[in-house]
Amino acid sequence: MKFLIPGIQITGSFFSSFFAIGFMMIILSSGCSIKSDMMAHLTSTIVNNDDLSMVEAGAPAYLLMVDSLISEDPDSKEMLATAAQLYLAYADLFVTDLQRSRKMVNKAVNYADKALCISNDDACGLKDKSFGKVQGVVASMDRDDLPYLFALGNAWAAWIMVNTNDFNALADISRIEVIMLKVTQLDESYKDGAAFLYLGTMATFLPPALGGKPDQGKIYFEKAIDLSRGKNLMAKVMFAKLYAKMIFNRQLHDALLTEVIDTDPVVPGYTLINIYAQKQARQLLDDADDYF
Repeated sequence: MKFLIPGIQITGSFFSSFFAIGFMMIILSSGCSIKSDMMAHLTSTIVNNDDLSMVEAGAPAYLLMVDSLISEDPDSKEMLATAAQLYLAYADLFVTDLQRSRKMVNKAVNYADKALCISNDDACGLKDKSFGKVQGVVASMDRDDLPYLFALGNAWAAWIMVNTNDFNALADISRIEVIMLKVTQLDESYKDGAAFLYLGTMATFLPPALGGKPDQGKIYFEKAIDLSRGKNLMAKVMFAKLYAKMIFNRQLHDALLTEVIDTDPVVPGYTLINIYAQKQARQLLDDADDYF
């Protein structure tokens, strides 16, 4: 697999420590806008890679590079938001140790929280505000805040997922819903409808007896799949894993996962996550007889 940066072809050896250090020195000597552009290009090389093992082995060096860039320019909301997304992606796809995952998610939350604060003074410390204040602050946000609001919602949702043994964390689900619903109001097609995927996940994460809303979750998942035009295979995996299993619908569960496996995963912006989605789909199908 070759990574494609406009005008440049870089092979998988890009992730070697020597190259990463050398490339970091080039970026550190550049201007802020160039750093942001480089981060965007480098992020693109990761999400469009089809080798999970190579990314798992090499991405930590890139995360350290991102931390270094932010330490030099700590008020770049663009870099902070990008860093939050990268830490979340790595923790979600590759980290199995809960304590390590929590550490990475906490860093992502801090980066996203700061990015949104820089974008909107009223949103500073949003995660620590009361539910009523969260509603008020989020309601007043406009499209300029959209990337940073989504980044915090994404990170906050991940924080809930790694703290499921904490009822105080689970209580924050309603805050994620406020944030992601606002994202859909500002632009429902943002990131191909990704906010609906998070809304679907939050609605079906808990059983109905504890506040889960499977019927609403189904609507959200279907909307996410529709807006992504089927490009994001993880939407179907989560639909099967959370909704279909919750209502014990084996036919829907298997149909969704089979569609994921039978779909070409190579899609610009989604290749890496689609490869991972197919891996998850195969595992869920293998385990289906034990569940249904």
